[in-house]
Amino acid sequence: MPDYITTSQLQIAAPLHDFLSCEVLPGSDIDAAKFWQAMSSLVTEFSPVNAELLRQRDKLQQKIDSWHLAHNDQPHNTEAYRRFLVEIGYLLPEGDDFQITTDNTDPEIHAIAGPQLVVPVNNARYALNAANARWGSLYDALYGTDVIADETGLEKDSDYNPRRGEKVVALAAAFLDKAIPLQQGSHKEAVAYRLDGPENARQLQVRLASGDSVKLQAPEQFAGYTEDQRLTCLLFRNHHLHIEMHFDPAHPVGKAHPAGIRDIILESAITTIQDCEDSVAAVDAEDKAQIYRNWLGLMQGDLRISFNKGGKQQTRSLNQDRRYQAPDGKALVLPGRSLMLVRNVGLHMLTDAVMTQQGKPVPEGILDALITSLIAKRDLQGSGRFRNSKAGSIYIVKPKLHGPEEVSFTVRLFERIEQLLSLPANTIKIGIMDEERRTTVNLKACIRAASERVIFINTGFLDRTGDEIHTCMEAGPVLRKAAMKQAAWMQAYEDWNVDTGLACGFRGKAQIGKGMWAIPDQMAAMLESKIEHPRAGANCAWVPSPTAATLHAMHYHQINVSERQAKLSDRPRASLGSILDIPVLPNPATSGEKCGPGQDEIQQELDNNAQGILGYVVRWIDQGTGCSKVPDIHNIGLMEDRATLRISSQHIANWLHHGLISESLVIETLQRMALIVDRQNSRDPDYIPMAPGYDGHAFKAALELVLNGRQQANGYTEIILTGFRKKAKQRSGKL
Repeated sequence: MPDYITTSQLQIAAPLHDFLSCEVLPGSDIDAAKFWQAMSSLVTEFSPVNAELLRQRDKLQQKIDSWHLAHNDQPHNTEAYRRFLVEIGYLLPEGDDFQITTDNTDPEIHAIAGPQLVVPVNNARYALNAANARWGSLYDALYGTDVIADETGLEKDSDYNPRRGEKVVALAAAFLDKAIPLQQGSHKEAVAYRLDGPENARQLQVRLASGDSVKLQAPEQFAGYTEDQRLTCLLFRNHHLHIEMHFDPAHPVGKAHPAGIRDIILESAITTIQDCEDSVAAVDAEDKAQIYRNWLGLMQGDLRISFNKGGKQQTRSLNQDRRYQAPDGKALVLPGRSLMLVRNVGLHMLTDAVMTQQGKPVPEGILDALITSLIAKRDLQGSGRFRNSKAGSIYIVKPKLHGPEEVSFTVRLFERIEQLLSLPANTIKIGIMDEERRTTVNLKACIRAASERVIFINTGFLDRTGDEIHTCMEAGPVLRKAAMKQAAWMQAYEDWNVDTGLACGFRGKAQIGKGMWAIPDQMAAMLESKIEHPRAGANCAWVPSPTAATLHAMHYHQINVSERQAKLSDRPRASLGSILDIPVLPNPATSGEKCGPGQDEIQQELDNNAQGILGYVVRWIDQGTGCSKVPDIHNIGLMEDRATLRISSQHIANWLHHGLISESLVIETLQRMALIVDRQNSRDPDYIPMAPGYDGHAFKAALELVLNGRQQANGYTEIILTGFRKKAKQRSGKL
């Protein structure tokens, strides 16, 4: 256990106290004594309310459980269920129509539609990669992924494959023809790009192989250029996004291109969520200090990391802004980095990094909000190398809020922090993650509660389904996960989110987001399917890597999201009744239908869930890895975090509770899957095998997550994970 320093009626663990005292407070304009008193006052004022809100969650869940138990021999009656939810205060009145009034936001929030990365901020290398993913090479993204099949003659070799390169150039030209079309002909026919006219009125001419000289179909899309004795870069604009065309006839790629094009660079990850929550494994003051330290480095612009890659030592830091000459002769500067948001933890998390005088851990969300805001204030003061928010805002994404009361609580917390840090009102903006059912069904009221500062709502299959399973735990055994995606409630939920956001004035004001593409090695499939997110009216959607961001950016050149939102605003709103449709297997006693999957299908579902749980938990517990690409049962790498763990553990807990599977079968399956996970990690020198003893902290944690999943508040996994991770750190001497 760390030492504690007592100050202002709080006990601060030494690693966190030292970090704040030595690294944060000296560079701020707030006195240390005043800061500790501010932290104490926040804990005193907001901790009891936080606790009461959590008790209210439990009370509502108990009432819902009782209702389902009383009606489980009857067909589900959506209208009766809706009336019941109103009676118990779960479903609240929407109130009159309104429009959000959020202001002082950056264009990445209110104007630019594009990919969004989520990255564990405790990993400096990943955090920097994500921030720098504002720009990415389309050539590299096409060449290095399965967008181009590894078939005969087109293989990705250790050396450059010219035939594969030709395919890349052709695909890129086809993209340019859609994003910045020529008056006639195609970019694939271009043999030269040149600038005509005086320096204050440059015009772009493109010479084709036919000898014709043409302009862009929309000449205003030509946005800028760079020269160094020759033309080195052309800049284009489409749907508020930028495209760079780089020239270098001496480069192997440029030398093979008739016009000397070496690369096409796309503006890619417009925003990045630096995550303190689901993608990190933070269980103590040491972990929290590292999270905050990296966030400080990002806000100051001095975060750096050195590492060995391919036998070469590399150093990574934040990218500089990008500079061009505009066609009118003026200088043009574009951001070199994503706009960074920070995701705090939810209300249910407590931390012993700070404790009361009585030795009780404090709500971690209060700590996150205060410290991440204090650190981000440096950005607003302009004391760092770069500016993150030029509009003067701090962007906090708040997960796992249950309904408008909890949104109002968070808004009041942000208001008090603004006062304590001498920030203007509504400086701290809020992103509301629509991932809990009580938020979904009350989304309009949730937005109303934050109407002056909301910048973000989104949907996500994983946490939202995990909460759906837990909320309807007593209603019956749920559908298989694949079927859940096709269920009526899921599509209604996705549409409801967009419809509600647009009705509340999000168009041109705030982000409406969609969830993660979780298979980072299947970019061809992503390129085929993820265009549905901007088509659905989402002006941002999550991607698993910088490469995926570059490929997904192509979709926002195809779809003008603002225009799409305008059209969607006229459609009928999604059905609340469909959202309240319970995703359980048909009951033959009430429906006359065959009841669900057969034994082979049940075992297959159990195997998939168990293997995914173990593959993620073993890294979380033994190595402190909160998010990683974990091979599934078919050795396909999937991005896993606590959201994926929540849905898988709740799914098994539900089937176990309703007798589709037995406890002995669950244990046997986990042991059998542990052997597979051990083999999949056999080349990792830091990996601790789970078999044959099955007595390590990781396996025990996985077992408890499913056997006691029904008893976990809202199906959350953090309490179990944190307890076993602390034991693992004690065993290794790191706690």
